[in-house]
Amino acid sequence: MSAIWPAVIGYVFFTPMKLAFVLFKYFPYGGLQRDMVRMAAACQLLGYEIHVYTLSWQGEVPEGFNVHLLPARGLRNFVRYRDFIRLLQQALARHPVAAVVGFNRISGLDIYYAADPCFRQEHVENKPYYVRFLARYRFFMRQEEAVFGAASQTLVLMISSLQLPYFKKYYGISDARIRMLPPGISKDRMASANKAEIRAGFRREFGLGDDNILLLSVGSGFDMKGFDRGLIAVAALPEELRARVRVFVVGQDRPGPVKRLIQRLGIADIVTLFQGRDDIPRFLQGADFLLHPARHENTGTIIVEAIVAGLPVLATATCGYAFHIEQAQAGLVVPAPFRQATLNATLQEMLRSGNWDTWSGNGIAYGHAEDLYSLHERAAAYIHQRVLKKQP
Repeated sequence: MSAIWPAVIGYVFFTPMKLAFVLFKYFPYGGLQRDMVRMAAACQLLGYEIHVYTLSWQGEVPEGFNVHLLPARGLRNFVRYRDFIRLLQQALARHPVAAVVGFNRISGLDIYYAADPCFRQEHVENKPYYVRFLARYRFFMRQEEAVFGAASQTLVLMISSLQLPYFKKYYGISDARIRMLPPGISKDRMASANKAEIRAGFRREFGLGDDNILLLSVGSGFDMKGFDRGLIAVAALPEELRARVRVFVVGQDRPGPVKRLIQRLGIADIVTLFQGRDDIPRFLQGADFLLHPARHENTGTIIVEAIVAGLPVLATATCGYAFHIEQAQAGLVVPAPFRQATLNATLQEMLRSGNWDTWSGNGIAYGHAEDLYSLHERAAAYIHQRVLKKQP
């Protein structure tokens, strides 16, 4: 537990102060969205009144949360986001709050939760030069500058040491405005005492035999998560091995492109697509490997969730949490720069390896030894400190 947490746990508000939590869109299966809810709930325990400002909200509203839907307009996303910021500023002028906590990069934030990679680095180093003249690029650059630039006073809660050098390189942000956070996975992801029973029931439910090898991919944003890379690697397996493999892809995104790829690769008979689900712990217990060859992944929370569940992981080095795989010795990491042939060979190596039980046991032990759970409580403590600092 953070040293600053006990200092604030007993703080009593005689008049509850309000916090504004801001994000463009809420849906229940997004990692950023789940972090927002858990962080706001931790602030709620400190006595704060929670107000969420967003464009859209899918799913149930947590008890005590006040959700404000701002009717921003615009045919293109960035135009709608720009209008959202205008409406947000008007709403906060009418109803002031103690602090504004942002989960997307926008101007006017007191605290920003840095779950996304550096926009400027990606576009300067990896995109054609002409994109810098596009209105969309200029909009997102202004918002990132408003958070990380030299003139900003926003406190940044960082969850990825992988991205920190880029923000320092392009914005020169000082360490005084940065707070590093540990992962914040839920403890229900840890391997349970009846893991074998859960696994057996899961595999019966989905018709998996003892000889089947189940590869699991989880995440919203199929392209960013590299699900196509994983499917290509599965299709490249030797026939005798591929015949034993089943693939479950769980996430919220447009399924059309993935379905077309599956058909083109000729693996429709072994791949099952699921919408976002609330029973991910069962999938982690029932699968044999997590396959997560993401293109851009600031963290990759599912990687740590799989590790503590005892599920060996194959991921790319571009994932911010990939170092946990190596630190825990709970799977394999495909190095950068990415090459499809390397992923294909590594997947085959992993499936033929005799290290399955060792990787699984190492991950379970790592989950008991490391602080992988306190992100939201620590973030709430930093938010509270910022509020106190603002008080006259």
